[in-house]
Amino acid sequence: MKLVVRVKLLPTPLQSSALEATLTACNEAATWAATVAFETGVRRNLPLRRLTYREIKSRWELGAQAAQHAVKKTCDAYTALAANLRNGRCGRPGSKRRARVSGKPVAFRPQAAQPYDDRMLSWQHERRTVSIWTTGGRMKNVAFTGQTEQLEVLARYRQGESDLLCEGGQWYLLATCEIPEAEPNTHPAAFLGVDFGIVNVAATSDGTRYSGRRINRKRARDRALRSKLQRKGTKSAKRRAKKYAGREARRNKDINHKISKRIVAEAARTGRGIALEDLGGIRERARLRKPQRTTLHSWPFAQLGSFIAYKAKRAGVPVVHVDPAYTSQECSQCHHVERGNRPSQAVFACRSCGFVEHADHNSSHNIAHRGWYAWVRGAESTAPALTLIA
Repeated sequence: MKLVVRVKLLPTPLQSSALEATLTACNEAATWAATVAFETGVRRNLPLRRLTYREIKSRWELGAQAAQHAVKKTCDAYTALAANLRNGRCGRPGSKRRARVSGKPVAFRPQAAQPYDDRMLSWQHERRTVSIWTTGGRMKNVAFTGQTEQLEVLARYRQGESDLLCEGGQWYLLATCEIPEAEPNTHPAAFLGVDFGIVNVAATSDGTRYSGRRINRKRARDRALRSKLQRKGTKSAKRRAKKYAGREARRNKDINHKISKRIVAEAARTGRGIALEDLGGIRERARLRKPQRTTLHSWPFAQLGSFIAYKAKRAGVPVVHVDPAYTSQECSQCHHVERGNRPSQAVFACRSCGFVEHADHNSSHNIAHRGWYAWVRGAESTAPALTLIA
């Protein structure tokens, strides 16, 4: 399976200037190629390369590999745009939003990521440096750092391209690694059910709850701070808003990584599979009051599910996704379904058999049951082949 390892570069000011000039030149070239593709209708790699390759090399002084990557990046962007239009992610046909997106050429930010292959980038793992191509020539001894586990994975399994990226003035390399998968567990003893929620981010059928109370308080403070800075609108407010940009997303990602790691480790230790809710389309189906919508729509449930899926696949743990309908209203003991079984957010009390349990744990038991039934009926693991950033 593919895993993307993110390492931080530590360039000197001179090296940083060279990297910035390189990234700007590559993205300007890609934007020009995108304009040519838009005007001519040529959006396939080889035909577009015939139209733009020589001009890109001479005008922006890019090397052969960099010029080809700029063209390929343009074609990939148009492929992604076509998929988004086809799937309705840019609005309905005839809408202003769709016309605005499809009616102009693709453009790249000056610091958008640029792919590097092994001819343009080489790694010296023992010295923790890279040698990287720039518009000013080959630049050697650019230091990098990262977590010990990630650097070990990088040294052992790196294959293919790496992306150079600048975020908030910091430089990163995103390296693709081919990780060997563990032997899949084809005979799980049972399934560990996982219920996703807002009050409790995740609850398992083992009785573990990962509370979201502190997380939700921090998110509320972040939203209030963003609103305050946006209303103020001064230079210092904008500077501060830029400093805090992405903080909530980074925190959520870190929490999702920790939760998914613990869930997968417990399932692997006990020889069980993992049953998850299929939450596709939850934003469209959910009917909530306005204050609750922000909380629901801003928590990355899909990210948590994908983290569990790829960690499970790496550990050989089978994963199944089940229909979440009525899991919160169904009794996990007698399977009686009634809306009145849920008198409050945290309490489940069956009106048929009298069973009382924490509502999220009851739901997780139902998810575990449905996961086991799906497995014995012959459902295969639905853990997708994902490319994720570690």
